Amino acid sequence: MTTKTSAPLPTGLRMAIDYGPLVLFFAVNFLAPGTTHTRVIAATATFMAATLVAMIVSKVKAGHIAPMLWMSGGLVLVFGGLTIYFNDDTFLKMKPTLVYAMFASILGFGLLTGRPLLKSLLESTYPGLSAHGWRKLTRNWALFFVFMACLNEIVWRNSSWNFWVGFKLWGAVPMTLIFAMANVPMLMRHGLKVGTDTDIPPAN
Repeated sequence: MTTKTSAPLPTGLRMAIDYGPLVLFFAVNFLAPGTTHTRVIAATATFMAATLVAMIVSKVKAGHIAPMLWMSGGLVLVFGGLTIYFNDDTFLKMKPTLVYAMFASILGFGLLTGRPLLKSLLESTYPGLSAHGWRKLTRNWALFFVFMACLNEIVWRNSSWNFWVGFKLWGAVPMTLIFAMANVPMLMRHGLKVGTDTDIPPAN
């Protein structure tokens, strides 16, 4: 009897798993006909279905589902279901806040207990990165998640559905990518080898 081991995913497939459901959510929201309410329901249902597919693909192709995908995917299914059941987009708008807060809490707990958890959370290896580099990266992402949780709360509580979706597309996603890239020089100073393919947390 053989045991299937976890395999690293190609960059393109990993990005599709992390960001594909979000891209489809945006596409359906902007392209679906009908009222705003109709687009909310259609986009939410698509987001839920695509997230479930992403989790299945991750399990089949990599042999596992990353902790981040478990958490964010689970919340998408729960809050997406509540959005559709109650016909209220508030639940879906709140979901990123909870995801960001959860990630920040987990990383913060790791720092307080002397166990930076970012590596195991992302299930990614950073060849050559020192222990100090891991601590700094964990701290940086924890603070970023706190900031994004607060920002999401401010935006969704003071704007329309369309503005919030625009913020997710043109604000949260670019900010996450830019922040990840901004950490690379620090990582290289702490031993990260040039050319390493690093993971980027999803923008939720």
